[in-house]
Amino acid sequence: MRCKVAVIGGGIAGSSAALYLASKGIEVELFEKKRFLVEGPPMCHLHAGGNLYREISINQCIQLLKESIDLIKLYPHAIDKRPTVIATPVYDEDNPQNQIKKLEILKNEYKKLIELDQSNKVLGEPENYYKVYKKEDLERIKKGEIKDENDKWIIPFVENVDLEKIKYPVLLVQEYGLNVFRISAMANLMLNRMKNVKLHLNTEVIKTEKKDNKFIITYKENGKIYKKKFDYVINAAGFESGKIDDDLGYKRERFVEFKAAYVTKWDKVDKNWPEIIFHGVRGTPQGMGQFTPYYGGYVQLHAMSKDITLFNDGLVKTKDSSQPKLPQKYINYIEKNWDEESVKDRTLKAIKHLNQFIPKFNSKEYFKPLFGAQQIPGNDETLRAAEVSFEEDYARCEIVKASSVFAMSEEILKKLKNCDKHPEILPKITKEEVDKFAIEIATKRGYPKEMGMVNNPYKSKENL
Repeated sequence: MRCKVAVIGGGIAGSSAALYLASKGIEVELFEKKRFLVEGPPMCHLHAGGNLYREISINQCIQLLKESIDLIKLYPHAIDKRPTVIATPVYDEDNPQNQIKKLEILKNEYKKLIELDQSNKVLGEPENYYKVYKKEDLERIKKGEIKDENDKWIIPFVENVDLEKIKYPVLLVQEYGLNVFRISAMANLMLNRMKNVKLHLNTEVIKTEKKDNKFIITYKENGKIYKKKFDYVINAAGFESGKIDDDLGYKRERFVEFKAAYVTKWDKVDKNWPEIIFHGVRGTPQGMGQFTPYYGGYVQLHAMSKDITLFNDGLVKTKDSSQPKLPQKYINYIEKNWDEESVKDRTLKAIKHLNQFIPKFNSKEYFKPLFGAQQIPGNDETLRAAEVSFEEDYARCEIVKASSVFAMSEEILKKLKNCDKHPEILPKITKEEVDKFAIEIATKRGYPKEMGMVNNPYKSKENL
């Protein structure tokens, strides 16, 4: 039969699910209350192996590696092809040698994936998945002795980082950048060109109910109230997923966490910079610091302490409802704006946090933060790889990391057993189209236009 599927929420989960199902010939309507798709919590990298999270299991790391490869293949023009350098501060209790065993497992998993399908080779050659640098290696590079392409990415690190404040070895991993504005541009462009997709932007879903084996969605669009029937509903409402669970009478445990990343500019940053991670214990004053370069010298900063990226009351759990109750001030941040003084204070604290490792980094500029709330299903707040759960003809997209969208969509498709499937080819999108639209999205969302660009060179005619 010809199924009608409603996707509620146009973040990366909902947009990607809609793209995937539409590519299989499913009739999809996507409801998003914001003016663009993919306006959720900040993204900055793929998590291609979960190497930024020391606390998660190797199984989660392998899952994230597989999912990241699929994400690159779906959104090739949204990837900043630069590696990530991972350093451990001297004050940290961990030994960086502990991470090498995990990296070796991931390298071998990556090799197996390539042997299964050559199109999976999107992170370079498997032998270059990671590289270990001892202190003498960094000193060699500082003297200008470059042995390979990986060494070139280390140059900004050795020229700017205080090498006495970190333990050895330092690790370089093929953990690429992920640009949220370009993901948004690609999702908007592709979905708008698919005949079996109807986009409802600037549209608020008011109520979801089920009667006589049909879902009825009540929504407000262009000031008017409408009702539509659907055979299947995909709940991709992100941190507000619990509201739809409550509407339908489903009990679900989850966390919701509000987080932010901060944007500054530093003229020393150019296209040759890698991302740099300084490990630390989450939630402490010395939490992990992330220095993420963007086009044009802009930098995105995370510092995983409670007065910078995390918030003292920003992690909440379900109680009587399936929807955790986030403090109203964070709802106001999401739906309206931050006060400028708070933005300035937290951005400067983030700069100071990274300055302890990068002494020359002393920018005073601050821009609109990248921020939002995300759900974490279940009772484990450290969960980083999650996908989807089901209640009959109802699916919840419960991803924690963007890279999980492909595996999630495959699971949903398996549940649509009675739906006619007529595979469609995804529309071809050029890099130039993405450049133009991503700049427009970044600007209209209040960010520097350069943040809609990527540093890595592409062939001008490269298509999906």
